[in-house]
Amino acid sequence: MADNLPSEFEVVVLGTGLPESIVAAACARSGQRVLHVDSRNYYGGNWASFSFSGLLSWIKENQQKTDLGDECEDWKKLILEDEEAIPLSRKDKTIQHVEDFCFGDQDSAEGVEEAGALPKLPVLGASDAKGLSPGSEPECPAAESPCPEPQSREPEQGTEPAGATEGNEAGTTSGSESSPGESTLELGQTEAAPSETPTQEPKKITYSQIVREGRRFNIDLVSKLLFSRGLLIDLLIKSNVSRYAEFKNATRILAFREGKVEQVPCSRADVFNSRQLTMVEKRMLMKFLTFCLDYEQHPEEYQDHESSTFAQFLRTRKLTPSLQHFILHSIAMVSETESRTLEGLQATKKFLQCLGRYGNTPFLFPLYGQGEIPQCFCRLCAVFGGIYCLRHPVRCLVVDKASGRCKAIVDHFGQRISANYFIVEDSYLPESTCTNVSYRQISRAVLITDQSVLNTDPEQQVSILTVPPVELGKPAVCVIELCSSTMTCMKDTYLVHLTCPSTQTAREDLEPVVQKLFNVNAEKETENEELEKPRVLWAVYFNMRDSSGVEKNSYSGLPPNVYVCSGPDSALGNDCAVKQAETIFKEMFPTEEFCPPPPNPEDIIYDEEEIEPEESGLSNSAETKPEPSAEESSGGGAAAVTKEE
Repeated sequence: MADNLPSEFEVVVLGTGLPESIVAAACARSGQRVLHVDSRNYYGGNWASFSFSGLLSWIKENQQKTDLGDECEDWKKLILEDEEAIPLSRKDKTIQHVEDFCFGDQDSAEGVEEAGALPKLPVLGASDAKGLSPGSEPECPAAESPCPEPQSREPEQGTEPAGATEGNEAGTTSGSESSPGESTLELGQTEAAPSETPTQEPKKITYSQIVREGRRFNIDLVSKLLFSRGLLIDLLIKSNVSRYAEFKNATRILAFREGKVEQVPCSRADVFNSRQLTMVEKRMLMKFLTFCLDYEQHPEEYQDHESSTFAQFLRTRKLTPSLQHFILHSIAMVSETESRTLEGLQATKKFLQCLGRYGNTPFLFPLYGQGEIPQCFCRLCAVFGGIYCLRHPVRCLVVDKASGRCKAIVDHFGQRISANYFIVEDSYLPESTCTNVSYRQISRAVLITDQSVLNTDPEQQVSILTVPPVELGKPAVCVIELCSSTMTCMKDTYLVHLTCPSTQTAREDLEPVVQKLFNVNAEKETENEELEKPRVLWAVYFNMRDSSGVEKNSYSGLPPNVYVCSGPDSALGNDCAVKQAETIFKEMFPTEEFCPPPPNPEDIIYDEEEIEPEESGLSNSAETKPEPSAEESSGGGAAAVTKEE
C-alpha cells in the first residue's frame, strides 16, 4: 500500500482524535491535499468508542508495560546530511492505572462468542502481521482513492440496532439505505423518550450475556455531552457534518444530596411543577436564574463578590441550602472551592441559554457514543479527497537544519512523504520533546449496571449527575448514565461514566463515589440497605492524560510548521477541542474560512468534458440525501441537529 501513496501533500495529520479530525476536515474542505494516518487500528484515539470485546482488548493492551523496541532502523538512511529526525513515540503512554472488575454473576464465559462478530482470521506470518483485532478497521488497499468510509450502523429488519464495534462511523443513513423505525426531528422539537414495560425487579444479567451481546455496547473512553448552543453543535450545523450522526436529548439533571439522588428542575415548567421545592423556593430560584441570564447588565449585584467563590456568592443571595446545592452542582456545575463568582455566573448563563433548543435540558448525546463525532469529521475529509490509513505508524519527522521547518515524515514502510504542515497528536511526541511539559490527569470509570440510579417511568433516561466532593480537597465527580436507547449498551443494562480531575489513581478517586451510588458487593454478601441500589455488573478504572492547555512553546525543539493537538480534557463539553482546531487552521490558512458549508449539489457547475453527475454516481454520495419516507418519519428516538429556523 505505501508504495502507492502519493509522496507530497499540503497537510499530514497524525492521529484521529476530535481536534485532529476537525482540522483535517477543515483543510480538505478548503481544497488542501490531506493525508490522515493513525498508528492505531481504530478511529478516535482517546476519543474512541469500543464494543465490549474491543474494550477488553484495549484494557489488555494498556495493562502491558512492555515498550516496543525499534525493530528496524532502515528509515534513518533516508535522513540527509542537512536534515535531522525527530523520532516519534511508538507506545501510547497516555493511559495508566487500568483496573477492571467483574461484580456480576461470574459464570464461565469461556467459549462464549460475541453475537454477530466476524470469524477470526488465520494468523499471518511475522512479515505480514496485519491481523484485525475484534471490530477493527480494514486497512486501505490503495492510496489512489480515499479510504472507504466505515460502515453505517444499520439494524436488520425487525431487530434492535446493534452497536457496532470501534472504527464504525455515525449512525445516520444516507442514500436509499434508511434505517427502519428511526426518524429525525427538526430543531426545537422535544424527543419523547421510549418507554418500556416496568418490571418489579431488575433482570439478572450474567457476564456471559454481556460478552455475547458485546456488540451492542459502544463504550466511550472519554465521557462528554454536547451543549445545545455550544461550539461543537454550531460547527456540526455550519459544516453540515450533523447529517452523519444522530443525537438523543439528555433527559434528566440529577443531584446527590443527603445521601439521596433526586431530579433537579431546570426549565420554568419543571420549576413550577416540582414537588421538591416550596412556593417560596420556586420564586427564589426563578428570580436568581432570571438575574443570571443578564447579569452583565447588573454589575452592582456581583462586583463586591468578584474575589469570592461562587459558593460564597450564593450564600449572600438568601437562597436556601437546597437551592444553593442545585445551582452550584447541577446547573453551574463548577467547583465549590475554586470557581470564582464570575465563572459561576457565566456557567449558569450558558446552561440557561442552552435550555429549550432541542429539549428540556441543555445537552445532547450522540447515538452510538462520543466516538462517532471524530469519525463524522473524518468522513467529511474523505468526501473532499482526504486519504486515510489506519495501522500506519510514522517513524519520525524530518526537519531541515537550515530553516528549522519540518519537511516530511517517514512511515513504517520507509516511505518519505513531504508536506507543508504537520498536525501531531500529543501522544505521538517523544519524551525528549515533552520534558518541560506539565500534564494533568483525568480519572475515569465505566460501569455496567442493572438499573438506573433513579428509577422513573419511562425507564429510558439519559441522566447527568454531579456528586459533590466526598472530602475536602477532592474534586466533584461528573456521572453520566446512558440507557440502551442510546445504542451504547444492551437491553436491561445501563452504562455509567464517572469523570473527575485526578488527585490519585482513578480507582482511589472514584471508588468512594461508586460505593455511595451503587451496590458493588457480591450477591450473597449484599445487605438490606444495599438492595435498593443499582448493582454493578462490571467496571473499569483508568487514568487518562489531560494535555489540554499546554502552550506550543512548552514543547522542546518543535518546528514552527508542526502543530500539536491535545487529547480530551476533563470538561463536560467539547469547546476546548473546537477552539484548538480552529486556532491551528487559522494559523496555517489565515485567509480561508473554517469549515464552510458544503456546496449544494444543484449549484455545482461541471465542465463539458467532465462526466455527468448521474453517471459518476454523485447522486448516491454523502452530498445528497433523499427525503425520508412516511414510514421512516413515523418512528421516534433520535433527533437530527439542524439549523434553527
